[in-house]
Amino acid sequence: MKKKGKWKVLGFSILGIFVLGIAALGYEYYQLQPKTHFSTVPVVGAKKSTDQKVEEKTPVFNVLLIGSDQRKGQKLGHTDSMMLIHVDLNKNKYQAVSIPRDTRVHVDGYGYTKLTSVQYIMQAKKGTQKGVEAAVAAVSDFMGVPINYYVETNYWGFQSMVDSLGGINMNVPFDVTLTHPWYKENTNKVISAGTYSFDGKMVAEVVHERYSLKNGEYGRQQLQEEALKGIAKAALSPNKITKLPDLVKTIPQFVLATNMTTSDMLSLGLSAKDFDPQTQLTYQQIRGESKTLYDDILKAKNYQIVINQEQVKKIAVNFQ
Repeated sequence: MKKKGKWKVLGFSILGIFVLGIAALGYEYYQLQPKTHFSTVPVVGAKKSTDQKVEEKTPVFNVLLIGSDQRKGQKLGHTDSMMLIHVDLNKNKYQAVSIPRDTRVHVDGYGYTKLTSVQYIMQAKKGTQKGVEAAVAAVSDFMGVPINYYVETNYWGFQSMVDSLGGINMNVPFDVTLTHPWYKENTNKVISAGTYSFDGKMVAEVVHERYSLKNGEYGRQQLQEEALKGIAKAALSPNKITKLPDLVKTIPQFVLATNMTTSDMLSLGLSAKDFDPQTQLTYQQIRGESKTLYDDILKAKNYQIVINQEQVKKIAVNFQ
């Protein structure tokens, strides 16, 4: 289960899939109105999870975005990045919170481990789908809120998504040194603070870096936030609107696992047709204390982040 930096993946960027869903503007618009379409939603992550759909008086639901470090040709991967999104289609508002990959969690029947390990262990024991569901349930339990949808991608999926948009303009808020790049030619390359036009390859390089950043994982999450804004602007630009119906057809290339149907993605895209991340998206980070603790699953001590549950409760109020 040793991590390899070059295989790190960018979970936050998967939110761009929702932006691509705006392709619904060219597909049966009248059948996919978000407030109607999401009048019922599934519950896939809760202490008592169910596959049945639940009625929602208002179209409000939670989506978990997962970035996996799963390699090509392999069936196992760690949950490397996690972001929970609260979607309120009445107010057209989105609450987002990044959850540290090394968060210490308790798994029934196994004990304490890192959140990033839950999916890997359950995939190895019970198969790919059970692994994803276990990761969803672990986040749901940790946050104390139900999860209705999940979407998982990996490194290559993210890169392909950005390239399908023709690249993006991205603000880099601080200097970034690529200490563990995917491509050797970028080793130790320095990206100075500023705004750049990046292709999928370079966005992937920048937003998976954390070792050279002053705030480590939290700095990486900031870079992922900036990537999201760039993806949104690119997908919603006037010259992309007519191409989006074709782009949505490529979504399966970006996704490893999801319980969202194509109609779900298209309808969610309709809700974001006038999306402005500056005014409609509220982003938060969950911070904790770094400790070296015993991992019951790995049977050894390792680096973990212990989160104050009172902090989690305050944030979770916005995800109810």
